[in-house]
Amino acid sequence: QVQLVESGGGLVQAGGSLRLSCAASGRTFSSYAMGWFRRAPGKERTFVAGINWSGGRTYYADSVKGRFTISRDNGKNTVYLQMNSLKPEDTAVYYCAAAQLRVGTMSYEYDYWGQGTQVTVSS
Repeated sequence: QVQLVESGGGLVQAGGSLRLSCAASGRTFSSYAMGWFRRAPGKERTFVAGINWSGGRTYYADSVKGRFTISRDNGKNTVYLQMNSLKPEDTAVYYCAAAQLRVGTMSYEYDYWGQGTQVTVSS
C-alpha cells in the first residue's frame, strides 16, 4: 500500500509559480507511475500530468503544456509538479496519485490518492 501526502499549495498571483510536492510512503514507490490531477470548483477532477516509474516519460494535459513540469526523485519517494506562468483558471485542488500499471489520464487508472492541496491563482 502507498500513502501520499501533497504539499506546496497556496495563493499566488497570475504569472507566478508554485512547486507542489507529493511524498509517498512505502518501499515500492519507484515501481509506480505517478500522476497529478486537479478539481476546479464545480468541475470534475481532470488529469494534469503523469510520469512513468523511472521518470523517463512524462505526459501533460494540453492546458498545462509548456508551463508545468512533472518530475520525481525515487530516492526521496517524492514526485513534484513545478507550475509556472500560473493563470486564474489553474485554481483548483491538486491531487497526487499512484498507479501500479502505467501512466493514465483517467482517475480510475490510479490506485492510491492523496488528500489534495489547494492552489489559488488571483488575477
